[in-house]
Amino acid sequence: MNDIDKNKKKITSFSEVTKFHGHACPGIAIGYRVAESALEKLSSVKALDEEFVAIVENDSCSVDAIQVTAGCTMGKGNLIFKDHGKQVYTFINRNTGEALRISLSKGFDEIDPSFFKVREKAFSDSSTEEDIIEFEKIKEEMIKKILEMPLDELFTIENTEMEIPLKASIYKSFKCAECGEPVSEHRARVKNGAIVCIPCFEFNFS
Repeated sequence: MNDIDKNKKKITSFSEVTKFHGHACPGIAIGYRVAESALEKLSSVKALDEEFVAIVENDSCSVDAIQVTAGCTMGKGNLIFKDHGKQVYTFINRNTGEALRISLSKGFDEIDPSFFKVREKAFSDSSTEEDIIEFEKIKEEMIKKILEMPLDELFTIENTEMEIPLKASIYKSFKCAECGEPVSEHRARVKNGAIVCIPCFEFNFS
């Protein structure tokens, strides 16, 4: 085993990811393959903690898989959310400066054209037990396809250059002059000369 192999982060099992998320679904499978690919392709990636950054452009189930598998979380400041509604994920290794952009190139309807039709029927007010069983079957088949599909068929993966995001900072807290609750310094606002939190700045709770 060479030094790079020793430094690779051990990939979390898919069952561990579904346990965190609460169930198995195609979205969590997408996120798992995304994180798996990033950890495999960025050199010298181990349990880097805050040094491994994920920028996600959606808030779908996939992000839960990225949190568990890649160890990127909002609390550590290495999970950055951009509300673009796109299945696009960029990973950065702060130690090496490497960055990898991964975008989904095959939609669910392309993987299985029947998926959305069966799903809609199963979730309708008139659905039967057979409809639900059929949907669960199609869903399991979809998950299996995503987990087994060659990466270059599922994603467009490319090296990219990005400015490395700053690490998370720890800020002082101040008591809001209106509600009395602590608010982080970098989120505080000034209202009528007093320090207040964002909700009190935007609304009048008095």
